[in-house]
Amino acid sequence: MDAEAHRSASRKHWLLLYLGLAAVPMLGALYLARHAGMELPAPVQHVTQAASSALHSSSTLGLFLLQLLVLLLVAKGMGRLLRWFGQPAVIGEMAAGLMMGPLLFGAVIPHTQAALFPPSSLGPLGLISQLGVLMFLLVAGAELDMGRLRGRGRFAIAVSHAGIAIPFFLGVLLAIYLYPLHGPAGVGFAPFALFVGISLSITAFPVLLRILADRDMTHGALGQTAIACAALGDATAWCLLALIVAATQAAGWGAAGMNLVCVAVFIAVMLCAVRPWFARQTIAAGREGAWLLGMLLLTLASALLTEYLGIHALFGAFAAGVAASSNVQLRELIISKVEPLAGTLLLPLFFAMTGLRLRGDALQVDDLWLCLLVIAVATAGKLLGTFAAARSAGMPATDAMRLGVLMNTRGLMELIVLNLGYELGLLDDRLFAVLVIMALVTTAMTGPLLSWSGRWQHRTR
Repeated sequence: MDAEAHRSASRKHWLLLYLGLAAVPMLGALYLARHAGMELPAPVQHVTQAASSALHSSSTLGLFLLQLLVLLLVAKGMGRLLRWFGQPAVIGEMAAGLMMGPLLFGAVIPHTQAALFPPSSLGPLGLISQLGVLMFLLVAGAELDMGRLRGRGRFAIAVSHAGIAIPFFLGVLLAIYLYPLHGPAGVGFAPFALFVGISLSITAFPVLLRILADRDMTHGALGQTAIACAALGDATAWCLLALIVAATQAAGWGAAGMNLVCVAVFIAVMLCAVRPWFARQTIAAGREGAWLLGMLLLTLASALLTEYLGIHALFGAFAAGVAASSNVQLRELIISKVEPLAGTLLLPLFFAMTGLRLRGDALQVDDLWLCLLVIAVATAGKLLGTFAAARSAGMPATDAMRLGVLMNTRGLMELIVLNLGYELGLLDDRLFAVLVIMALVTTAMTGPLLSWSGRWQHRTR
């Protein structure tokens, strides 16, 4: 009984301790919060401002989360729909992003679109979308496996460069017509024409890989040739674009020359020093996280350097990926860890920002024929350049035509280039909208044209 009485007294002791240290202070706090405030003077102005700032911060976060939820639902829904029609999911996601802007969503439900995407919210959304593009270009650079050029080097050089040179030339010719109508104020003809030319020359290497994988063509002779040509062509086009941007950003020929020298030195260091160093490294088990962190730091540092050099942060991220591509372990680590985050979460924000940049009145009825003209010139340049070079190298006509169709894929890389030109002031609103539509149409054409050329090949056998 004494032990039982002792335990009972102990329980009462802990109950009183709980009431004294927990329940009573809590009840007292509630009482003070309810009644003591009645006797206090009104708060001074800075307290009100702080509370207002906190509420504003909360509403900003809520709006951002709502934007992200809507964009992901629409993008992934459109991606599934387009896959059902035999198109890569990325085309549906690109189209969904464009739909969310004033060109479609804003035209149908303007008040809802304005409330969901007010101008004050576009700054943070744009910065996060740029981070997504940097991560995507890191992956795109890592996917450029130069080892695929073995045995196809001369052929890939001839075909990829012809596939760039012909549409580039046609783009400069087209710029002679476009400049009086769409040349932005203060922009000379030379930077405008060079940018239009490079816009028509891009091939979307990452999208091409996905199209080949969807059609089980990756390991075939045509698929391997297309990958080699697209890899080399993409690297060349981005180098040309870096030179064009460096020359455009500089004030005067002296500054332009210095920018070009800096760009050349940066590319040489990444290819001749950093890339071979990566090739000699081995990633030990359990050290993947440290290597991934180091790679992300290198990407950010390279992006910062190229931004200061006067080209753009995008080129630094792409160059970091190309340097890492020499190490198979590191390349696979980047693709497996970084690509899901960039492709699933961040890129839909970039697509949305592209759509939000399209003004509701950017396209007019008269621009329909301009869209058709630009699409025709871009497609003809890629098909003719690739087909002629491939045929000259001895490739059969049907395979040469299918290779040209694959090289005509522009996709996300084209949107990145167009957004860069828009930021630099090289494109006006109408031409930007026309070129965005060209990027979507030429990418969506790839699947149907491949199917048609395959059926034609079987009929002619």
